[in-house]
Amino acid sequence: MTTTKNTNQHFDVIISGSGLSGSLMALSLSKLTKQDGSLLSIAIIEMQTVSKSKLNNDSSLFDERVLALSHGSAKYLNELGAWHYLKSDACAITDIDISDRGHFGKARLAAKEHNVNALGYVVAMEKIGKAQLNALKNSQADNTKADNTKANNTQADNIQWFSPDSISAIDWHTENANQAQVRVTLNSNKILSASLILACDGVQSPVRKLANIKVNAENYQQVALITNVSTSKHHQNKAFERFTEFGPIAMLPLTNAVVNSSGNSTDSNRCSLVWTMTPEQGKVINQLDDTAFKTELERAFGSYLGTITQVGKRHTYPLVLLQAQQQTYHRMALVGNSSHTIHPIAGQGFNLGLRDVKVMAKLIEEALLANQDIGSFSLLQTYQTNRAKDQRDVIALTDSLVTLFANDLPPLVLGRNIALQGLNFMSPLKNALVKKTMGY
Repeated sequence: MTTTKNTNQHFDVIISGSGLSGSLMALSLSKLTKQDGSLLSIAIIEMQTVSKSKLNNDSSLFDERVLALSHGSAKYLNELGAWHYLKSDACAITDIDISDRGHFGKARLAAKEHNVNALGYVVAMEKIGKAQLNALKNSQADNTKADNTKANNTQADNIQWFSPDSISAIDWHTENANQAQVRVTLNSNKILSASLILACDGVQSPVRKLANIKVNAENYQQVALITNVSTSKHHQNKAFERFTEFGPIAMLPLTNAVVNSSGNSTDSNRCSLVWTMTPEQGKVINQLDDTAFKTELERAFGSYLGTITQVGKRHTYPLVLLQAQQQTYHRMALVGNSSHTIHPIAGQGFNLGLRDVKVMAKLIEEALLANQDIGSFSLLQTYQTNRAKDQRDVIALTDSLVTLFANDLPPLVLGRNIALQGLNFMSPLKNALVKKTMGY
């Protein structure tokens, strides 16, 4: 992996952004080969400063929040070699407890009922990012060793970084004698060309804006208050989703935080709290001192985990639903948050983006095997069709939960609580829900 200052270079793929989606995309493509046996050449454009020494140590590329990784997402990270660096920091979710505050409805989901060790895992976003970069670094080391054994050492390092830099302009219709390309101009005035651009550059995606792709945005009129808490009772690897009159409360199990000199944890009852509420309530809650905050949280969440003993630093984020009106453009595709940002109610945001990466990587691999153009209209159309359905399904699930549990009309309250209770006994419905949330 190198950081380069060369100009007028051609790559097979340009990835804009090296956050979670960008680093995962690079890792997924890092070992793919073309018909001539050479590795796919990849350029990564990153706005923040990145150096070799910081690639697997710098947390500034990644958010400090935690994510709920689905079973399918963890499996994919394992296939790519990233789970090896992550598993000790990931807390397994073996059970999920769903309840409606003040009402009778309760549902239980258990991993053992579905023949898996965990329904998913909870892990810090920063840890996921570092694990992906570690796996990418090792992938490049393996590629270099393999190339050094060849008579013609043509491509020892197939990934080049351009940082700090960003794309300032794109010429969509540049063609040469051999292959259609797109040409990008960076803020550093470097000029690169590629067969395909993958926009992994987040909610405010510069590439999406350069392609003039519009977005549909819906403000939920809610904020998510996020912090880590410690409780008097151990979570026993159980996650809680508790619906309240203001919004859902998710309490996600975390691994032990601090290990003393004897090898024993000094903080073994940690959870990540995601508390959804109105902006007005968020302002009030954020002004409370820790003691008052604990009291308010215990009132809203209940005594499932005993008392709240410690509270970390609190952050609040506005919640919006963002959907790009199209997933692709000429030799370009949107991946992850540049394409969609959803409500955290079911913990599906990163998992949805991971499946974007997985599908795109598979399509590129198949095109290379068939000696086909990786930036072709047909490939991009297949990607758009595939991702549109998955996104619709997940957004429908999260939106329906937000709407259903935000309404206190008596018929709806009764109906949703009957549905929650019934979920425990309706295997087909329960299996479908678990399958979707597990990422399958």
